[in-house]
Amino acid sequence: MPAGGYAWWYIDGVSDCGTRAVSVIGFIGSVFSPWYAWSGRGDPANNCCINVATYGPGGRFTMTDRGRNALRQTPDSLTIGPSSMHWKDGQLVINIDEVSSPPLISRVRGTITVTPSAITDVELPLTPDGAHIWRPFGPSSRINVDLQAKGWQFDGHGYFDANFGTRPLEDDFSYWTWGRFPTRDGATCFYDATRRDGTALNAAMAFQPDGSAHQIAAPDNAPMKRSLWALRRETRADAGCVPRQIKPMLDAPFYNRSVVETQINGEVVQGVHEAVDLNRYRSKLLKPMLACRVPRRAYWSF
Repeated sequence: MPAGGYAWWYIDGVSDCGTRAVSVIGFIGSVFSPWYAWSGRGDPANNCCINVATYGPGGRFTMTDRGRNALRQTPDSLTIGPSSMHWKDGQLVINIDEVSSPPLISRVRGTITVTPSAITDVELPLTPDGAHIWRPFGPSSRINVDLQAKGWQFDGHGYFDANFGTRPLEDDFSYWTWGRFPTRDGATCFYDATRRDGTALNAAMAFQPDGSAHQIAAPDNAPMKRSLWALRRETRADAGCVPRQIKPMLDAPFYNRSVVETQINGEVVQGVHEAVDLNRYRSKLLKPMLACRVPRRAYWSF
């Protein structure tokens, strides 16, 4: 992987009852780690982590930045320190053993299993030169969560994708939103971004349960209420629909994730939505704040 590069594997899931949610991200070249930025981004493998967050009663956030000794990879697995993810019989099995960030410091342990209905072959360049790639592996999935904490055992709708890049995100983008929404026919994803060269990405994809996919005409871009950090948010919606947050997830100065309800082609849907302000992330003042939530553990021995 070149200097400044990154790869991340992203999983999320929402319980069928709608009261709990999880997200897991395996990073090599951890794009939102202040330690990677401060290092000069010369060695992506030396800033890796498996970020786990749980949303709901007793929710926790874990994101420990680790050195290259903590990283092991095979074609079917990613291990970073005490946690791992691997393919087994058509399922992505994630074994978690992390410590949450202040102020609620505790162990987060257990297993999350993602079962895609099928694996897509979609690979979408996010910039014309292909420096950033979106790879939605399992946009229509089921998730089983089995953590060692009261109430954190559930089934729900899930999602699995990856992003790969050769340059820092903030070099090429100023703002983006992304959303994935289960539908009666599979799943629909929207990826909208403002590039620093003045152009825009406006991608809308419909995925069938068998993994087939096609581009669709995106509904109008509709504003949402700003986040608690006053982050601008918007997503796609049929004319006259006002999208709304129905469950908070991650709320940071530059990054917001939540469960959102919107309407697509007449169908009311609920899914996971993100908004990222990379102008805010570029601020030097933000990095020390992030370091309080993203501890650095440079040494690891298996």
